[in-house]
Amino acid sequence: MYPRLLEHLTTAVVLLDDQLRVRWLNPAAEAMMGLSLARVENSCLECLDGEEGQISAMLLKAMAEQHPYTQREATLLVATGEQVTVDYTATPLSADELLIELEPRDRLLRISREEALIARQEMVKVLTRGLAHEIKNPLGGIRGAAQLLERDLPDPALAEFTRVIVEEADRLRDLVDRMLGPNTLPHHEPVNIHVVLERVDTLLRAETSHVEILRDYDPSLPNVLGDESQLIQAVLNVARNGLQAMEESNTESPQLILKTRARRQFTLGVERHRLVCEVGIIDNGPGIPESLRESLFYPMISGRAEGTGLGLSIAQSILHQHQGLIECDSRPGHTEFRLLVPLDLDPESVAEGRRAGPAADAAGFPYK
Repeated sequence: MYPRLLEHLTTAVVLLDDQLRVRWLNPAAEAMMGLSLARVENSCLECLDGEEGQISAMLLKAMAEQHPYTQREATLLVATGEQVTVDYTATPLSADELLIELEPRDRLLRISREEALIARQEMVKVLTRGLAHEIKNPLGGIRGAAQLLERDLPDPALAEFTRVIVEEADRLRDLVDRMLGPNTLPHHEPVNIHVVLERVDTLLRAETSHVEILRDYDPSLPNVLGDESQLIQAVLNVARNGLQAMEESNTESPQLILKTRARRQFTLGVERHRLVCEVGIIDNGPGIPESLRESLFYPMISGRAEGTGLGLSIAQSILHQHQGLIECDSRPGHTEFRLLVPLDLDPESVAEGRRAGPAADAAGFPYK
């Protein structure tokens, strides 16, 4: 009776002996660790060692003291090579039996992270549009006044100074326009994401010759409902960011990977999608400084001396218009941006969203 109940739990359950050898696993534990009971019975699980043996040390301590122990957000390296974040509780049942309950936290942590990312993106959009409105109104007055002043100048040579005023006002206006992102609504239609990546690959190869660009595609991916030109711009912005980081850091054997995968039953923000297209852009550059990771997609934030800080912000804005988002994981030698776009969107709902959403966002804030 009790084994049957444990087998139907979604929580991973592992029974160990006093030497931390496996006596029993339920199916949830097998799925999480990528191992079968028949394969690991009476052996020790490497994934339960933890970093520098910290987890196994605590399990042995729980056994020795015959006292339950709980740890939050521990990291396990499972058989598939993936890192899994779990909350676990070790409960001694007897002198030679230890019951471990493991609850995966990755999905909940990712959902929380994505919700925060979406909230920040909305805040940035509102602030940027408000700032653009406050800047562009007086800019128009300054530009017009300079043009009128130029007509009444007694000395034509002084017109050089009024032209400087006009040109600088135009430059500031263009900067504000770039902060706002694409100035046209996306034209959603079925798009082969690999056509987008091949176009980006061609552009990148024209810009650099010393970076090895690799492609790792899933040919089974269906078409994405989106705007091809805007998706090209988003992928190109992210990929160029990686190329420039590798060039400035003089990365040895620089490499950029363009990868596509399908993610099933995937949650973006608070909405669960049956199928999501994931475009991975991976480089082996220096990584993103810890101080920049929280503000990475804000406009005017850049880790490069020559950077404008607009490329990633615009890319995130484009993905947001496609009801997707961009995630980033980075460490020295490996930085991965994941562009996630739902594949199960209803064309009618997307069209309705275009009529209702962006139009409302742009109300009162002309681009030029």
